[in-house]
Amino acid sequence: MALIVQKFGGSSVADRERIFNVARIVANTRNAGNDVVVVVSAQGDTTDELIEKAAEITHDPSQREMDMLLSTGEQISIALLAMALDSIGTPAISLTGWQAGFRTNRAYTKARITKLDTERIESELARNRVVVVAGFQGLNRMDDITTLGRGGSDTSAVAIAAALHADRCQIYTDVEGVYTADPRHIKNARKLQEISFDEMLELASLGAQVLNNRSVELAKKYGVELEVLSSLNPIPGTIVKEVADVEGMLIKGVAKDDNVAVISILEVPDVPGISFKVFGALAQKKINVDIILQSVGRDDSKDLTFTVPRSDAELALAVLRENLSRIGGTDIKVDTGVAKVSIVGAGMQSHSGVASSMFEALYEANVNIRMISTSEIKISVIIDQAEADRAVAAIHSAFIH
Repeated sequence: MALIVQKFGGSSVADRERIFNVARIVANTRNAGNDVVVVVSAQGDTTDELIEKAAEITHDPSQREMDMLLSTGEQISIALLAMALDSIGTPAISLTGWQAGFRTNRAYTKARITKLDTERIESELARNRVVVVAGFQGLNRMDDITTLGRGGSDTSAVAIAAALHADRCQIYTDVEGVYTADPRHIKNARKLQEISFDEMLELASLGAQVLNNRSVELAKKYGVELEVLSSLNPIPGTIVKEVADVEGMLIKGVAKDDNVAVISILEVPDVPGISFKVFGALAQKKINVDIILQSVGRDDSKDLTFTVPRSDAELALAVLRENLSRIGGTDIKVDTGVAKVSIVGAGMQSHSGVASSMFEALYEANVNIRMISTSEIKISVIIDQAEADRAVAAIHSAFIH
């Protein structure tokens, strides 16, 4: 007997028909002799609709109350799925995140898991029940409800799989696996049979929306083998594991991220400590900084340019303006009309000319590069957002045929 953790996204439980489709998938897995824990997200666009309801009340809601509100979406899903399972003869019980043992830190809307007590889950499995857990949520030390951020249900599923030493964690989505590019926009995108944790982590961090990057980090840390597959089409998906070798593919994928803003601080003093003051102030507000460029010093000053999530741009600008006298710059500029396009592949570590081929593809597509960032297995460029789809298509054609 194996233990399988299955996670279903919001589109997979969007309505009655899809809920019963999920129930049949879960029942078939259990009837094959497996113990099953299911993690589900809120139905369809429920989370967005709840955010809109909050906006009808106030444009500056408390983060604590937002977590209280958003956590209700998953509770609807787990109750309905447990009912569906019971109705087709599969004993099931639904558990909220806190009933399932999730404890988090106090960072409302972006909480991190600090502890997972699986006693209740194991007790229900011992009673031969399918356990249906609300993803995306937990309790902090104050017994306040917290949420794990967008995509947090993936993280919940992997955490349960790690804690229970599950044989596999299956992430069901509305696509059939991990593709070399978004198949909804790139017609010749190829589905990968397998991909390494490192490659998947880079793709997830760079805008590919198949898996949440924190869930991949957790899976890599605890050695949880993931499978990404479709809830609508019963075919094998993509395996995410420690080492993957797919026919010597140089590049595994091309990703686009529209949630990017470029911030430039002009003419900051060319003295030690300036970078610490800038990025220390942003870190205190938990604003993630990605690509950083610093100009060559001139006339005892330099320009500092970096990227942040577009969703954090307004907060970042306020923090920097508040600290501008301490930093010493003359002006701050923000550009939200940009996108980040990236290629990812472990194969580029041992092949030369990858960057050249990528830049050639962008040149031939008449796309101007504004910033560049590299690591051992990825190359990212910042370009105008209006050119992003054209850039992805050109790069994908250059590397994947």
